[in-house]
Amino acid sequence: MQKILEYLSEIWPFTPLFFFIIAVCFRLLDNSAYLFLRKEILINSSNVSRSVLKDQIKAAEDPDFSRQLKRALLFRNLQQTFLISAVISLPVCVAFFYL
Repeated sequence: MQKILEYLSEIWPFTPLFFFIIAVCFRLLDNSAYLFLRKEILINSSNVSRSVLKDQIKAAEDPDFSRQLKRALLFRNLQQTFLISAVISLPVCVAFFYL
C-alpha cells in the first residue's frame, strides 16, 4: 500500500496535463466542420458551436449524417469536460504541492 501511495504522489502533479492531453485528443476527433463541408453546408469557422450542431441534428434528414453529428457533439462535450477538469485540477494540484 505504501508503494502505491508513493507512486501516486509522484504522478498526481501531472493530472492537469493528462486531462489537457485527453481534451486535445477529443478535439481532434471532433470533425464537425468537415461533416458540414462534405454536405455543402457553409460555415464561418472551423469551430462549429454546439447550438449549430443541435439544430442540424434536428433538421437532418439523412440518418447517417445525423449519427455523425451526434458523435461530433459527444466529442465536443467530452473535450469541454476534460478541459474544465484540467483547469479545475491545476489550482488543486498547485495547492497540494505546497502543503
